[in-house]
Amino acid sequence: MKQNLKIVALFILFLMTMKTTAQKELPSRSEIDPQYKWDLTDIYANEAAWQKDYDLVKSQLPSLAAFKGKISKSANAMYDFLMLSDEVEARFNRIYIYAACGRDIELTNSAFQIMHTKMQKLAGEISAASSFFSPELMTISKEKMQKFYSDIPQLANFKHYLEQQFLRREHFLSSDNEKLMAELSPIFSIPTNTYGTLNDAELPFPKIKDADGNEIQVSHGRYRAGLFAQGRNYRRDIYKATYVPYNMLKGTMAELFNGRVKERITFAKLRKYNSAVEAALQPNNIPVSVYDNLIKVTRAHVSTLHRWAAIKKKVLKLNDIHPYDTYVSLFPAINKEYTFEEAKKIALQALAPLGKDYIAAVKKSFDNRWIDVYETKSKRSGAYSNSSASGPHPFILLNWNNTLDDLFTLVHEVGHNMHSYFTEKAQPFHYRDYATFVAEVASISNEALLSDYLLRNAKTKEEKLMLYEKFLTSVQATYFRQTRFAEFEKEIHEKAEKGEFMTADMLTKKFASLYQYYWGDGMTVDYEEGLSWARIPHLFRYNFYVYQYSTGFAAAFALTRNIKNEGQPAIKRYLKFLSSGSSKYPIDILKDAGVDMTKEDALMALINTANKYLDELELLIK
Repeated sequence: MKQNLKIVALFILFLMTMKTTAQKELPSRSEIDPQYKWDLTDIYANEAAWQKDYDLVKSQLPSLAAFKGKISKSANAMYDFLMLSDEVEARFNRIYIYAACGRDIELTNSAFQIMHTKMQKLAGEISAASSFFSPELMTISKEKMQKFYSDIPQLANFKHYLEQQFLRREHFLSSDNEKLMAELSPIFSIPTNTYGTLNDAELPFPKIKDADGNEIQVSHGRYRAGLFAQGRNYRRDIYKATYVPYNMLKGTMAELFNGRVKERITFAKLRKYNSAVEAALQPNNIPVSVYDNLIKVTRAHVSTLHRWAAIKKKVLKLNDIHPYDTYVSLFPAINKEYTFEEAKKIALQALAPLGKDYIAAVKKSFDNRWIDVYETKSKRSGAYSNSSASGPHPFILLNWNNTLDDLFTLVHEVGHNMHSYFTEKAQPFHYRDYATFVAEVASISNEALLSDYLLRNAKTKEEKLMLYEKFLTSVQATYFRQTRFAEFEKEIHEKAEKGEFMTADMLTKKFASLYQYYWGDGMTVDYEEGLSWARIPHLFRYNFYVYQYSTGFAAAFALTRNIKNEGQPAIKRYLKFLSSGSSKYPIDILKDAGVDMTKEDALMALINTANKYLDELELLIK
């Protein structure tokens, strides 16, 4: 993911690392061939060069702040401020990525730790120096803004950027009230922060016996890994034990959850939105109908998930299937390894449908040390793609262990890398980022193409079974599960907006009923699963965020379907999508690529693929 981590994979990776380390020490960076390591001199030749740019950014902050009171009076002042702001942020991003990448490849390196700390402080100083911009911009009338565009034609390069700001005009408060809202922000954050402390550090998890009879302390990581364990008794025990503290503290959790809901509703009302969900979606101009359409279409096709549950029940030879049975592998004996060199060749072949320009860019990333491949001492775990949006190129961090998951992670992060690469080639700095709504589309598109390629080239029935299961588990976890969360989140807020706040037991009953609907009558829904609302951090920490996992997943399959069916015209649209950054609203960028997320068809490509794979899986099992 783009600057994100796959938690389950990370925990499994951690366990593997513990086992490997006991047998053999991890290599140091000096032991790794340079071709498999980042070359940070691509960014700066040395720390002195980095420090020079750091000092330059610091020196430019008074010039940024000096525009206060001027941008609303003069087109020249506004244009000069925007150009200087781009320059400062571009240079800041470059020095930041140098510090961040340097820290992540060697977490014990004190020089990079100090740089990273300095960057965090500098980010706050930049924000403070330009904090006047949005409030002052809101005082400019549409007529005056049109005159500014006439006076300085170059301002048109910022037109969409400014329109995004103006989109909030009717929801913007007076300068004094905006300041008050900012000052109250830490108070409004108390429910979220309290939940974080409680959930991450203070839950009194019990101890259980593992599959070998050893007593272990239950934890979040062991719970996630435990759901993949082949021993059903252990899966059941760790599942039920995990929810013991949530049941003990469900009243407290409900108070924190309702506090977060009240905060969102209060902000929406103060800013004159029709609902909390509209307040969350409107800044990116996402129609609420996209959210509603996702739920409507998914509910209409939950039979796909019901089929998957029935197959799991049959293959696992269970009389009844429970939530703790939904992640365990049906085909655990199948295991295939891939070296990194083999993975690169497979990636290039799998991604060939995206055209020669795309493949040329991927080769460039493979051949020029854009990827830090192997696990080494003190290196950050997991995987990500990161970019400064101001050169020299995007970076990928991996911790390669020769697994199928590593192969999928590689093409996933390459998707992010190419999204950043093509956008940075095509867009000015202020359009070089892209919204969360489209952030996972390019990476999941790559995974879809890899799945298709591996299935077409699978040599044995066992390989096909493994690949179908991997895909269907992703659909289960990333599409259906996240849509279920999104439906729960929206319904709870709608009730609260009518004054109907729910107790812990009511929340538990609602969550369990949704789980039953999505998985079907064949699933035995344990009481603990109803308590899952208290265990999902996204429902507490983020604001109508999870639906984007589902829409991004579905959009990727719609795009790859078009590429396979249409060829060059669809490839051309796809490359335009990769090159668009934030130059348009994300919903419009996807429309240009050939996917309208307000329509049912945008979701059906994924659902149809899932049903096709279920058909083929059933035939293989027979």
